[in-house]
Amino acid sequence: MSDFFSHLPAKSAIPIHPLTTETFPTWRKTAHSAARRWVEAQGFTARPFTAILIPGKDGAPEAVLAGAGAQPIWALAHLPALLPAGTYSIAGAWSNAELQQAALGFALAQYQFSRYKSLPTKRLKLALPRSVVLEKIEQQRAAIFLARDLINTPANHMQPEHLAAAARDVAASIGAKLTIIRGEELLKKNYPAIHAVGRASEHAPCLIDLRWGNPKHKRLTLVGKGVCFDTGGLDLKPYDAMKLMKKDMGGAALMLALTQAIAMAKLPVALRLLIPAVENSVGSRAFRPQDVLKTRKGITMEIGSTDAEGRVILADALAEADSESPDLIIDAATLTGAARAALGPELPALYANDDVLAQSLERTALAIHDPLWHMPLWMGYDKYINGTIADVTNTPNFGFAGSVTAALFLKRFVSDRTPWIHLDTYAWNADNQPGRPTGGEALGLRALLAFLEQRYRSTPPPRAKSHAN
Repeated sequence: MSDFFSHLPAKSAIPIHPLTTETFPTWRKTAHSAARRWVEAQGFTARPFTAILIPGKDGAPEAVLAGAGAQPIWALAHLPALLPAGTYSIAGAWSNAELQQAALGFALAQYQFSRYKSLPTKRLKLALPRSVVLEKIEQQRAAIFLARDLINTPANHMQPEHLAAAARDVAASIGAKLTIIRGEELLKKNYPAIHAVGRASEHAPCLIDLRWGNPKHKRLTLVGKGVCFDTGGLDLKPYDAMKLMKKDMGGAALMLALTQAIAMAKLPVALRLLIPAVENSVGSRAFRPQDVLKTRKGITMEIGSTDAEGRVILADALAEADSESPDLIIDAATLTGAARAALGPELPALYANDDVLAQSLERTALAIHDPLWHMPLWMGYDKYINGTIADVTNTPNFGFAGSVTAALFLKRFVSDRTPWIHLDTYAWNADNQPGRPTGGEALGLRALLAFLEQRYRSTPPPRAKSHAN
């Protein structure tokens, strides 16, 4: 079923022995003398993220010794870069859950974005016991690869119409219904804020609306920020701030990939996905600082900066999401630099209008090493959201807590009766790490999927062990 996984027994599978500096001496005591001498000659000591191939009598690889990382998901993710193509198996006494995570990391390490450049390829397959459900690993791998591909695609090939096409492909693959409201139709259908942000671009703005699942099940609605490129609008960004703005649709990519994963996992939910997709461009039709915009909810919005456009389009999408009073709304957005200043690129900021809900998701995220960090919706700062000549402003005149005030802005468009989670994410790996190459990333996808499994299948949450890498 997959180029990355198979079930044991696998012909000629090379065993991988995951070791630490603590368990390495035990291996040495049980190893045959030739292997022991070879390892000593190479100076291998089982430091994390190292590996050595042990040759057999015929010169072919007999086994792999791997210095395993502390987190199961990334424990063996360094190996695809170090080993030749072939089929491998894990010789350690690991649980099915640990094997599943290690296998996923092993596959994620083999991701390549080769749309525009021929890259050398080699495929390493991991053979696993039949007690490990390969379909579940493959579903997560495929979803994460999808998100990475979408985010890595440059804006000349990832405009609103391209994002809509990607959603159409996902909808077809999972049997979902897809509706797209485009261009001037957004005004007729009362999505004025989405239209205002996207109207200056030659690429018409749109609202992508996907529905999947049994309508009798609990309603789950996902919302993703789909700014396909952000110039900053008339408040033009400088080069250093604009050069990575192809990833400003990272929230949409995450939510579309999560939608695919939820459907493939057959979660018992009535799922809806809303993606407001725009290019924030410069032109004669661009919205302006100090403009006052209408929103779908009827709240008037004063534009302090055209470079705070993500929250503007999310306002309309969240209002529509809330109109159906779903069991849960989750939105994701590459929303603020303030979240990155506070938490760095690897920790998406997590906000919720229910602390118990947020704490449950945070625990799940930390336990499976896909971290999210609970941040406060501090109502003391809500006053800074009030506009001068309109109900709200998209850029408070307050030089602090920019991620908090952005979340408070979004909160205005969700009623208190609806459980709501907001993720402020970077959607990008800033540097190469095992299993996480530099580029687009589905930060939080595994955490959200595990959390939703718990919520809608009543599976017990995993226990957190460590926050370390």
